[in-house]
Amino acid sequence: MNPLRPAILAAAGSPRMKRMLTGTPVTANIVRRFVAGETRDELIPVVRELLDSGRMISVDFLGENTTDRAQADATLAEYLALINDLAALGGGLEGGAAARVEVSVKLSALGQALPDGGHATATENLRILCVKAAQAGVWVTVDAEDHTTTDATLGTVRTVRAEFPWLGAVLQAYLHRTEADCWELSGAESRIRLCKGAYREPHAVAFQRASEVTDSYLRCLAILMRGHGYPMVASHDPVLITAAERLAIETGRDAVGFEHQMLYGIRDVEQLRLAAAGNAMRVYVPYGNQWYGYLTRRLAERPANLAFFLRALVGDS
Repeated sequence: MNPLRPAILAAAGSPRMKRMLTGTPVTANIVRRFVAGETRDELIPVVRELLDSGRMISVDFLGENTTDRAQADATLAEYLALINDLAALGGGLEGGAAARVEVSVKLSALGQALPDGGHATATENLRILCVKAAQAGVWVTVDAEDHTTTDATLGTVRTVRAEFPWLGAVLQAYLHRTEADCWELSGAESRIRLCKGAYREPHAVAFQRASEVTDSYLRCLAILMRGHGYPMVASHDPVLITAAERLAIETGRDAVGFEHQMLYGIRDVEQLRLAAAGNAMRVYVPYGNQWYGYLTRRLAERPANLAFFLRALVGDS
């Protein structure tokens, strides 16, 4: 695990650090590596190129921790327009196939954190998104946030899955609770994206050592691959990618019985290799102007990302 991870994640919550980085012109070069633009007009050519390469996409309109109802409504409106634009690029739900296009959404961006009725607001907004997505042949997956939101988020997922069983959910392997959540949420028709976890969490709820997180991921992955749902293996780690392919063979899943997922801007060559070999390979593509928290979490995850950032800041990228 990146030894600088705690400090970088602390910077994610620092207004002073945010002002410094967002006010640095060279930062735009780094942002463009990991974020596909600030508007849908900038996003669409990027996702079209990814789809043309044989990859699938999951698009995230960046934003979280909304405490203003007008902002939550604006986020919902943006997602509805986004679904229209993505549907025009081609869905893929016919015959039970995976949708080539998906949106990922944080419930705190849909109003979960509103001081009055946040849970109900986020649940209803998610339902509206799913109605639109089902009509358009687009999937929806609910992103994970920090551990304080996990119960509320999974409660909303359970509620909306009653009507839309294909609704995806993200589970984070570094949380102690995630094995139990995998057992509960990976039934028939379900979709679970398993990632290592990107937030700064205390020892009481999360594994801290990289080896412990990897071991937890492998245990959770085995549960999902032996279950009856559709596992989404969100990892750039070669060990976990190989483990997923081995488990697929052991459990009789074909190459489209699960999917690999990676972040936009990371391991592009490996993404193309997996897609060319016939694997379902989805790229998580963020856009929007609320990129600061997302970028700092990406830097914290991998030392290579941080090195790229620092080289750019000193003019050597």
